[in-house]
Amino acid sequence: MTVATILSRAQFGMDSPPVRVDVHVGGGLPQFSIVGLAATAVRESRDRVRAALVSTGFRFPDGRVTVNLSPADLPKEGGRFDLAVALGVLAAAGSLPQERLAGCEFFGELSLAGELRPFHGALPACLHATREGHAVVVPAANEREAGVVRDARVAGARGLLDVCLHLRGERPLAFGCGTLVPPPAYRGVDLADVRGQADARRALEVAAAGGHSLLFIGPPGAGKSMLAARLPGILPPLADDEALEAASVQSLGRDLPPVEHWRLRPFRAPHHTTSAIALIGGGGRPRPGEISLAHHGVLFLDEFPEFARDVLEALREPLETGCVHISRAARQASFPARFQLVAAMNPCPCGYHGDESGRCRCPRAFVERYVGRISGPLVDRIDLHVPVARLKYASLGGAAPGESSAVVAARVAAARERQLARGGLNAALAPAVLEDAVRMPADTRRLFGVAVEKFGLSARSCHRVLRVARTIADLAGVDDVGNVEVGEALRYRRLDRGGG
Repeated sequence: MTVATILSRAQFGMDSPPVRVDVHVGGGLPQFSIVGLAATAVRESRDRVRAALVSTGFRFPDGRVTVNLSPADLPKEGGRFDLAVALGVLAAAGSLPQERLAGCEFFGELSLAGELRPFHGALPACLHATREGHAVVVPAANEREAGVVRDARVAGARGLLDVCLHLRGERPLAFGCGTLVPPPAYRGVDLADVRGQADARRALEVAAAGGHSLLFIGPPGAGKSMLAARLPGILPPLADDEALEAASVQSLGRDLPPVEHWRLRPFRAPHHTTSAIALIGGGGRPRPGEISLAHHGVLFLDEFPEFARDVLEALREPLETGCVHISRAARQASFPARFQLVAAMNPCPCGYHGDESGRCRCPRAFVERYVGRISGPLVDRIDLHVPVARLKYASLGGAAPGESSAVVAARVAAARERQLARGGLNAALAPAVLEDAVRMPADTRRLFGVAVEKFGLSARSCHRVLRVARTIADLAGVDDVGNVEVGEALRYRRLDRGGG
């Protein structure tokens, strides 16, 4: 047989489109060519495949070898096609039975000695292959990552020889599938470490319960970062589908955590010098940014006003839609970005505006300019603006430990169960659903209308106040939203009330 076909997949954003690796071995002068919009790393596989075949004990065929990666207009990148190309060469030369290749997809980069090295994006590739009913062969280092997909048939191989012996029926590979392991006991920082700051702790609990975005405003050392770092500890673990989706994104970002940690919420904290592409995603070959790597988790932005203006403005659309669309001249890609934003900032350049010590000497114009680095449209999209005051040493040292993360997490989980029974977390409620979810007595509705006019709230801000009020009611276990819930939600709109 002079032509062989091997199945594999490319990686394009979150999608893994199928790729047919067609190999033709014919007469003529010795030549090895790869066609089909192959990137440099793919074209270089010619040398890796030739060396791997010889090192494994196979004879590279004489004559002209042509590899076509179909569809021809789909970009192919990386070393993931090495194994498929090598098997195609052997099958086309008659060294492997063609019929054993059907219904299975092959991935992996080859070393010159014929060993299989891991590749990025094994999880999304396996997810797409399983949906089409195909088995998957991956490097042994990727086996556990790909093997968590429900109903998948996955086998890991250490080298090219292992795969060839399997296809010949001499030493079959073990195909199996598994499920995600239960989430490990949370061993991170505990909310009990935070002394005092009752209002900020309460706001953190509300944000966790409803999935709301949150901005802490206070002087240096008041505990803003400390509070933010404890948010993952009061959030429920990821469901199986959420964990697979989040892990699929992280596998493209080259920092996939161990499988045991997949059901823990991601926590990303990029530095304030981060560029817009690093935060949002992009590049010549579009990759997920920090907002997508924080999918179903927490994105913490410390020193919020110190981020470049274009970086902060790029957050506006993802905060509303939960996804990001990256368009370049040659390529477009979409990545999920349903993250929970937690930001922290000082109230002025020196950090002590409003502090009772009176140490701030910033002119009012400086304070307004500093706070004004965060645009009104972005402030509109943040649900809670919470002041965090500096604690005195006497109250800090004498304060009793607060509730632990486990205690608060139980209340958060109960509130989320009520929301999920209605159809989704309050932070993501559509305006059409919000009216039914938030039932207010007539006097509460009048009070809310007065507050809207007094503070000049936009329609978006009104919706966000109502969503927060609904979450506060869920934490209390009540059906209707009353004066108490609306009043507390309005308290959290500090910047709308002219606070700095």
